Amino acid sequence: MQPSKTRADLMMDLALVAFLIGFDVTARLLPHVPGILPVAASGLFAARILRMPALAVIVPLAAMALSGFGLAGDDWRISLVVYAAIALPALAGMVSRRWRGALPIVATMLSCSLVFFVTTNFAVWAFSGIYPLTMQGLTACYIAALPFMEKTVLGDLAWTGVLFGGAWLVQHGPALAKRAL
Repeated sequence: MQPSKTRADLMMDLALVAFLIGFDVTARLLPHVPGILPVAASGLFAARILRMPALAVIVPLAAMALSGFGLAGDDWRISLVVYAAIALPALAGMVSRRWRGALPIVATMLSCSLVFFVTTNFAVWAFSGIYPLTMQGLTACYIAALPFMEKTVLGDLAWTGVLFGGAWLVQHGPALAKRAL
């Protein structure tokens, strides 16, 4: 690859990373429906779109860290689990790049949303002190979180559709416009 092409590719990737981070930070800081955020979808999108997919992990982690300055903090152990779980779509997106089409994207996002629900609520049970550290406490924690699971899964899938659909329109828009004339 030519040095100028490599440099241009890197600059385009870095611009997309910066845009996604800014978008995610804004979405987290503005009023929103709990659980419906683009952070996980942005990580998956970056992993599948960037020419240098390793940069994708930066998107959700930087967005969470930067927006975290403006939000109330959690127990550091819970935050650590949340950060790991929110980075999972970026990692899974790198692995799933070899499969084309909507189905692998939807399956990846759905599985990452469910892993996020299971791991983060386990951390809330284990570290928050809200629930007794018994099987009944764990069950109560997951039951209390069920309304958030629905919103998280639907939000992740919706934002995935918005991001990938928007990219498709940008790539195919000129051809569609020519057909309309």
